[in-house]
Amino acid sequence: MKKIDSAVGPLLARLFPQCPMPANSLTDIQQILFIRPGGIGDAVLLIPAIQVLRLRYPHAKIEVLAEKRNAVIFELCPQVDKIFCYDRWRDWKRLFCSSYDLIIDTEQWHYLSAVIARLLRAPVRLGFATNARSKLFTHPVSYSHDDYEVFSFYHLLHPLGTVCSRELNSPFLTVPEAVKSATELLDSVSEGYVVLFPGASIQERRWGERKFVALAEKIAALGFPLVIVGGDDDLTVGEAVEKNVVSAKNMAGKTSLLETASILRGATLLISGDSGVLHMAVGLGIRTVSLFGPGIAKKWAPSGHRHTVINHHLPCSPCTRFGTTPPCPIGAKCLQDMTVDEVFTAAETLLHSHA
Repeated sequence: MKKIDSAVGPLLARLFPQCPMPANSLTDIQQILFIRPGGIGDAVLLIPAIQVLRLRYPHAKIEVLAEKRNAVIFELCPQVDKIFCYDRWRDWKRLFCSSYDLIIDTEQWHYLSAVIARLLRAPVRLGFATNARSKLFTHPVSYSHDDYEVFSFYHLLHPLGTVCSRELNSPFLTVPEAVKSATELLDSVSEGYVVLFPGASIQERRWGERKFVALAEKIAALGFPLVIVGGDDDLTVGEAVEKNVVSAKNMAGKTSLLETASILRGATLLISGDSGVLHMAVGLGIRTVSLFGPGIAKKWAPSGHRHTVINHHLPCSPCTRFGTTPPCPIGAKCLQDMTVDEVFTAAETLLHSHA
């Protein structure tokens, strides 16, 4: 999709004239559409902005256009009335038959979501002015990699006269009642468990199986049971931890994303790389230890006394820009140099502060 976007997106953007400013008032908003392509993390960190807008327009209908891979996240946000998917073709007829008072494209760089925002019917369109896509919005908004992503999404609301706090209220995710509880999912695992998420969308963000096994052994020695979550790609790591640690339970590849959220909600601590699961834990109010290397910590890392971010700040790190990480010629040294003892010490400190 990114290749298609880079090939045709700039051309499509040039075909449109500058988006005209609306004549109607920004206070008369009844139908709102958020556009959120991409991964889980962006979707999670958009939810506080949706909740702020719900407070501003309590009677408006809020819909989201997402992708199948991240759409389920918006089921953790009761303020969303309807979810559409780019890759569910039956949704397109409904979208193009609808009229909105306000469309907010939350994509940071790529063009196609901005083109869609321009094609759909709405007098007011907000979006990030990171390139030629800015002409497709009535209210283009500046973007910075130095802002925590939640606050970047807050900035999109400024043209509406909405002033957002720099304090993030947590928890801001709600697990639906229909989702199985952690007790149902984990059977015999006792309370106070620590969750490990060894996964990542790219190899450069994976810490490694041996390190997670060694870390699990140290945490288990403190008396904390462990749960490993993740997808099918994380099965091998989960099985290795479960084999070596009696108190560990491997749930990798065995739960849906909403069930993973349910497990996280009952956890004492999550240890993870820079990932969507990390942001879910933050949104559920769970303490975290996170490992940052290629990713931009200012943009993605949680802050506050409940969260510890490990980052070695190598000269070449961070190297990720707008969702793209180049192949690393030094084997992701920024992440691989992090030791088991270093991560364990951070986890132990948070576990003791919780107690």
